[in-house]
Amino acid sequence: MGSGSRLKFAVCEVLQFAAFCVPLFIVMQRFALILARVKSQAQPSGGDSTTAYWLIVASSVAYVTTMAMLVWLPMKYMVFMKKKALVGRKKWRPVALAYVLLSTLPSFAFLIASSEVQIRNDVRLDTFTELPVSLVLFSLICIDIVERIRHCRLTGQANELARDADIPTLTHVETVTPIVTTATGPSPAATNASTGTQNGAGAANGAIPRLPGTATVTGLPANGVVPGLSTGGAIPGLPGNTTVPGMPNNVAVPLLPGNGQGQPYAIAGICPRTGLPIRNFSYAPPYTGPLRFLLASDARADVFADSFLFWLDTAEMVRVASHTPVYFSGWALPVYLFSFLSMLRLVLMPHSPLLSPLGVALQDLPFLFLRVALIAIFGFVTPVLFVMKNLLVCLAYIYFNFMTKLKIFNTERMF
Repeated sequence: MGSGSRLKFAVCEVLQFAAFCVPLFIVMQRFALILARVKSQAQPSGGDSTTAYWLIVASSVAYVTTMAMLVWLPMKYMVFMKKKALVGRKKWRPVALAYVLLSTLPSFAFLIASSEVQIRNDVRLDTFTELPVSLVLFSLICIDIVERIRHCRLTGQANELARDADIPTLTHVETVTPIVTTATGPSPAATNASTGTQNGAGAANGAIPRLPGTATVTGLPANGVVPGLSTGGAIPGLPGNTTVPGMPNNVAVPLLPGNGQGQPYAIAGICPRTGLPIRNFSYAPPYTGPLRFLLASDARADVFADSFLFWLDTAEMVRVASHTPVYFSGWALPVYLFSFLSMLRLVLMPHSPLLSPLGVALQDLPFLFLRVALIAIFGFVTPVLFVMKNLLVCLAYIYFNFMTKLKIFNTERMF
């Protein structure tokens, strides 16, 4: 490990440990202050309020020290040594799980306790305003970013990073030329016999297999049908009213003799494996003009934007609890509870296939009902935009994953 790698490792560890400790210290200190003020109002004389304050502060220090020594540091050592029990499958992040359970959960628990203490004593001292979002959730986002970027080089270009691009990027122009195989003479009888199983369907209705759709092909006897071509369309490479050489009377496409791989005769413009038309694709070279800096992109920079966008809905839900009517009405408990369940998604890897169903089950569906209830009771304490987002995400997930499998929706004649 070089000096640069050691420096990066040290910075990442310090950032993660700070994100683990700081929210707990600040939230528990604010809770201790609220409890001390409540006791001082109940007993103006006393020293019990000061004792309660320092007892809670000392407890927070003891808790953080104990968890760091017994859980955080041993787990970090096992992750660094690549123990198979923690990093063998690489489908989850043990550091993120420890952070959510040991830091985020106690922080939310003390936020809820602060609300209950003030409600039961009929006082309104502190709603924590931006503290849950600006500190607790920001620390969680920092943990997420560090876990994503710590294995990447922080200098030079990110050549080793795989981009999840929907459109392939090519650096040169290449024309794909279709492969045409000309068959001369009739195929041997043994070859025809070997094609009975593969082309049995074509023997009855004259359909050439491996080509989807329905269209009449010129030059085929009987009612030869080739799927995938428009009505009346002819196969490229076959002149009009010309039969395919070597085609027997049953209209089944024979196999090429001697190739031993069961490949049918190739037709110009048609892929012999998939049966789809072959086109000439050409990709333009990358733009090199004076405005090429506008196209600059790096996966390491995208990590920051992706992480903040990923937690934007949760941040808005946590912010709702800081509204005075919500915080002092008892609704802080369900808000923080469902927000914590949403944060459990941090445990999974960024591109895990479980993120989509868990996002609906732990975030969008509970947030939808919770936001509707909050708007109905307190008015527009949360934007309707997020209500529509939760609703549309749930409907789209259910429709495209389940309803499209039904017979009524599983047809190409609809939209």
